[in-house]
Amino acid sequence: MENRELLIKRIIFVILAVFSVTNYSSPPIALLLGIIASQFIPNVFSKISKISKYLLQASVVGLGFGMNLNDALKVSQDGFLLTFVFISSTIVIGYFLGNFLGLRKNTTYLVSSGTAICGGSAIAAVAPAIEAENEDISVSLGIVFILNSLALLIFPAIGHYLDLSQSQFGMWAAIAIHDTSSVVGAAQIYGDEALKIATTVKLGRALWIIPLVLVFSFIMKKKAKKSSFPIFILFFILVMAFNNFLPIMETLSKEIVMLSKKGLSLTLFFIGSGLTLASIKKVGVKAILFGLILWILVLVSSLLIVINYY
Repeated sequence: MENRELLIKRIIFVILAVFSVTNYSSPPIALLLGIIASQFIPNVFSKISKISKYLLQASVVGLGFGMNLNDALKVSQDGFLLTFVFISSTIVIGYFLGNFLGLRKNTTYLVSSGTAICGGSAIAAVAPAIEAENEDISVSLGIVFILNSLALLIFPAIGHYLDLSQSQFGMWAAIAIHDTSSVVGAAQIYGDEALKIATTVKLGRALWIIPLVLVFSFIMKKKAKKSSFPIFILFFILVMAFNNFLPIMETLSKEIVMLSKKGLSLTLFFIGSGLTLASIKKVGVKAILFGLILWILVLVSSLLIVINYY
């Protein structure tokens, strides 16, 4: 009887996953379908987090087939200073805000790092350097996960309400949203040009993981442990180069980009399927308040700069 129920749950899960990549769906719908699946069909697939990680990386690399390397380099240069300012200021403000709220020090470091750079990836990289406990890691990941889901739903609406241009929205999303999945998902909703800018600037932002780990290792007086360098970013750059210099890629690029967008929607479905009521309760009010305040500061300040200078 139990096996039959589990089989039915798996079938329903697969049906929802397949629907999330159809033309009737979109990135926010895919995320919501995943959240619905998590409430009614919890813990169906134990390896979803690993699947979603690699699917996201493959999808981002695929998006590179629709981008021009020269344009991407220019966008990266334009966003470099803004990225550096927000990363450094977020870490500093997060430190003082965490102390003010009486948050655990390692939780403060991890949430600040995730907000400053690239969500879960930054948390996973910094955690060994500061010898964070599992509780600190899980709470920090939970906060980032909740805010990422919220960002994907509200950012496009805010952008349209404020009549942001494609370039403005792409830059804002890349700076103010934590994880790559939600950055690319929100930008994909807004438009192709926003998607190109957001993906390029966001991946440039992710490269700051390595120096951040070294800084924390120095502060904590510990030897820097091996951190996970985002290798897929190098593949993303190579794909853009091939796309520029090999004419044959033009015939394949549209199909590859389309499949990559479908892969992103499926990634968001998988991510949503991990957001359960239990995971939200585990985070705690004080930690959520800290992550929310820090994120709002980044969100509002980056939006004002983008509106006035881009």
